[in-house]
Amino acid sequence: MRTRLLPLAFCLLPLAGFTQTAYTLSSPNGALQIAVETTPNLSWRLNLRGQPLLNTAAIALEIEGAGILGQQVKVRSTEKRTVNEVQRPPVHQKSAEIPERYNELTLHCDGDWGVRFRAYDEGVAYCFFTRFKNRVPVTVVNETYHVQMANGKTVFFPEEESFYSHNERVCIPYAPADLNETKLASLPALLAAENGVKVLLTETDLQDYPGLWLRGAAGAKLRGVFPQYPKYTLETSDRDIKVTDREPFLARTSGQRSYPWRLFLVAERDADLLTNQMPWLLAEPSRLTETGWIRPGKVAWDWWNNLNITGVDFHAGINTATYKHFVDFAAENGLDYIILDEGWSNPADLLAVPPGLNMDELATYARSKNVGLILWVTWTSIDKQFDALLPNLKKWDVKGLKIDFMQRDDQPAVNYYWKMAEKAAANRLTLDFHGAHKPAGLHRTWPNVLSFEGVYGLEQSKWDKDKRIDPEHNVTLPFIRMVAGPMDYTPGAMLNYQRDDWSPAFNRPASLGTRCHELAKYIVFESPLQMLADSPSNYRKEPECLRFLAHVPATWEKTVALDGSVGDYVAVARLGSDNLWYLGAMTDWDARRLFLKLDFLPAGDFEMEFYEDGINANRNAQDFRRDVKRVKNSDQLKIDLAPGGGFVAVLRQLK
Repeated sequence: MRTRLLPLAFCLLPLAGFTQTAYTLSSPNGALQIAVETTPNLSWRLNLRGQPLLNTAAIALEIEGAGILGQQVKVRSTEKRTVNEVQRPPVHQKSAEIPERYNELTLHCDGDWGVRFRAYDEGVAYCFFTRFKNRVPVTVVNETYHVQMANGKTVFFPEEESFYSHNERVCIPYAPADLNETKLASLPALLAAENGVKVLLTETDLQDYPGLWLRGAAGAKLRGVFPQYPKYTLETSDRDIKVTDREPFLARTSGQRSYPWRLFLVAERDADLLTNQMPWLLAEPSRLTETGWIRPGKVAWDWWNNLNITGVDFHAGINTATYKHFVDFAAENGLDYIILDEGWSNPADLLAVPPGLNMDELATYARSKNVGLILWVTWTSIDKQFDALLPNLKKWDVKGLKIDFMQRDDQPAVNYYWKMAEKAAANRLTLDFHGAHKPAGLHRTWPNVLSFEGVYGLEQSKWDKDKRIDPEHNVTLPFIRMVAGPMDYTPGAMLNYQRDDWSPAFNRPASLGTRCHELAKYIVFESPLQMLADSPSNYRKEPECLRFLAHVPATWEKTVALDGSVGDYVAVARLGSDNLWYLGAMTDWDARRLFLKLDFLPAGDFEMEFYEDGINANRNAQDFRRDVKRVKNSDQLKIDLAPGGGFVAVLRQLK
């Protein structure tokens, strides 16, 4: 039995008179190779197919009283193992099954600490761990993180102004040499090599620790920086708690723990980033033993459309009649939820509901229509009033909370996410975090966390005078931000314009790009709690599009990345639980012709219902054409996309 287990896990003890200082680890297919050095200090580098991909970089963790873990390293023992399993997530963001294949190397070092490396075919990762027995808690002073791409060409850099941020950013393409200490970015960020290979930088299993950010550094490098522990904070409103001074350390935490995984996702083909699930795989598994109550779905959302409904005999606004109208719309179209966004209560006092809104009456009505209620709250108010509000949440049969305005990811803020996820799960509430940092593993550990904002999404169309919420941005997101986890971009605009015809509007907002570009977001963009952002009145004026939106799933059994280029175009196919295949494609401002193979389909004939840009979509972005034709898996689709255009198809197998 021991002999059979040796390939999976074994220890290598240094031979007498010899100390090993170099270690290697390869991905299962052998394409990626990590090389680790322990002298003079701990460092690592990454090769792809024998060629340098990431140059040698030092890594270290500074612990008060324990020194800098990574300097003067003495490896006591090593351990290697190989894993080949299939994970089945309770929420099918990309797929019902996730293959997990990796090789792992663990260095156990003198001083009761170590570092673990993993190599997947899709990328590599490392994390520190400590096993201190007499230092509880410990103070983490700093962490050393450097990245330099060999033959780097471009860094897609989500540039930030400070650590106080909603993390709603456009990825700016910089030459590596143009980044310096004045440039700050949140994660994820994407590196592109001269030969087109991409490396996505992010983190996961972020617990009891601040989030990782990036700064430029000399020599075309990037270095990791972190928001230090808040020393003083100031609550300036019903939603803002700003840090006014910080301690000279990152975290106070347990001395016996693993630290967040540092991820380096590798794609030789841009489209492969769309199916990379390492951020989920490396997070802590679910702490919930029963998840059947967690219900992903689609949502009729009130805030973006500003409650603009027409053709009714009541005044629209935050009142019972308006929200009953939203419930009716959701019920008619099989939507799972409506959200009551800002205004359903006093944001500073969640028990104070305006007189025109009878929550008891609305809750009874929604329950009779089998439509769930989700309530928007600020993070400060729900933190103070969760227990006081809970009886109402139960009385109204509320299904979830949309928690907004955290705007931080220092250690206390990260811990807030975990606290609220656990509290919500204990009361069978799903969560959608807005004003949030990027997903970093929380949604695996607490699968009731269905979505995150942390994305420059459609709400920006209400005020974005620079027109950055545009098709080029939309075909960048899937390769960068979306790889980290679900994103609540909130698509669904039925008013669509080409670039020169568009302007921001708060009360009657519209999207940049064609109608089919907007429809394609529902297949390309991933959010298990997917919004229909426009007004029920606007949807009812567009019955063909509404029929598509009513039936497109919010979760997926399988995802196939068909084609794509960061910032240019994207095409993806997904299998729904209804056993229908859905195909979505989007382009930037360039008109484009795509040729997409249908070899992902099983054998047999399929009816393909499709929506494509109309012949005049370059002039009127709302022009589209719907048609039906027969296809089979040996066919190749020719798709013509207008500037800012898109394409969607639903494929039903014929008997």
